[in-house]
Amino acid sequence: MKNFLDDNFLLETKTAEKLFHDYAKQMPVIDYHNHLIPEQIANDINFENITQVWLAGDHYKWRAMRANGVDEYYITGGATDLEKFKKWAETVPYTLRNPLYHWTHLELQRYFDIHEVLSGDNAERIYNECAAKLQTPEYSVQNLLRKMKVETLCTTDDPLDSLEFHQKIKNDGVDIKVLPAFRPDKAMNADDVAGLNTYINKLAELTGGDINDLDVYLSALKARHDYFAANGCTVSDHGLEQIYAEDYTLEEVKGIFVKIRANAALTLEEVLKFKSAMLFEFALWDHEKGWVQQYHLGALRNNNNRLLSELGPDTGFDSIGDFSQGKQLSKFLNNLDSQNRLAKTILYNLNPADNELMATMIGNYNDGTVAGKVQWGSGWWFLDQKDGMIKQINALSNMGLLSRFVGMLTDSRSFLSYPRHEYFRRILCNLFGDDVEKGELPDNTEWIGQVVQDICYNNAKMYFNF
Repeated sequence: MKNFLDDNFLLETKTAEKLFHDYAKQMPVIDYHNHLIPEQIANDINFENITQVWLAGDHYKWRAMRANGVDEYYITGGATDLEKFKKWAETVPYTLRNPLYHWTHLELQRYFDIHEVLSGDNAERIYNECAAKLQTPEYSVQNLLRKMKVETLCTTDDPLDSLEFHQKIKNDGVDIKVLPAFRPDKAMNADDVAGLNTYINKLAELTGGDINDLDVYLSALKARHDYFAANGCTVSDHGLEQIYAEDYTLEEVKGIFVKIRANAALTLEEVLKFKSAMLFEFALWDHEKGWVQQYHLGALRNNNNRLLSELGPDTGFDSIGDFSQGKQLSKFLNNLDSQNRLAKTILYNLNPADNELMATMIGNYNDGTVAGKVQWGSGWWFLDQKDGMIKQINALSNMGLLSRFVGMLTDSRSFLSYPRHEYFRRILCNLFGDDVEKGELPDNTEWIGQVVQDICYNNAKMYFNF
């Protein structure tokens, strides 16, 4: 019987151990999609305690605590940081076989050299030990990133963001490359006309002019796209239920925009046409600049209206949606490809039923100009766990080229999430190692080790031109 979370955690064969320890483990990290706060990196802050760095904003843990019967007072409410941590520690033993159990203990080990199993019994002592370390210079957020060998990371930023903290990071000569990513979801959200108008008004203030027609709106957004590019951005990102690719005419969309500015209700057809037009324009700008565009598809967000009204969005009330993805996605990519204006693209699905769809869709638009031009992204959100990663890797192996995959990302709001890259690497090495020892792959550790290093780091380095 193996020991829990020892050096060979998740590595079931000698070949897997060699691949991880000799090839994967040493590679730096490129985290091309996360939700870290640039201001915290720019100011190189120290968190006061582990609750602030670990539990604040982490809706994965919040969902588990609620499922365990913990009152909201101890989750997002007014309890002290120590009280919140104790409630999380009391929940951890009940997370057996949930990825949170692995992540929690990996993070305690990798950042704090704590090898105990967390529970309510040792919670206060571990809280105090972590707090003492977090308040030292070695545990500033930049040093937390260095500890995990993070070389480059891309935050997720609204087009209206000033990017002042990205500028500060660069001007201060920080050795970690911190780049913005252009996330224009709010700019196309015609489902909420009032909210969209508020957004347009803020954009008008920022760009110094009235925005009363579509051409002016697109010009103002394009100026923000240009501004992001001038500040080092080479990546866009979209969080959508599904791709929008309705047929429309420019005149139709101009008329829809007039209705939006008049705060008039839109029909479903008008909403879809507006979203389709905006999404296509964003994709043209990305291609023009040689950016990589990412599409996160399939989340059914904000399911609990009562708790949404109390706590707001991104607080743990989202789930997998069962949206139809294939036809519109194909149409969208085909419309861009037919004009030879399809940028490098990464697709992510939240519904595992879409795995093979995505694995085969990317092959339709890989044209030989760039290795892995259209990528199927790693297991995302609810699929960001051992079973989800294995299924994604296996489907991609069967229907595409795993060897050209750009690998893992954190998609996290926490500076303590980087062991997820190690988690992915161990799973990847175990799959290759198992195939070798079964005789399904040749015992050529040097070549397979090179492929492993490519997936862990080299492919992303080349793909994003970082």
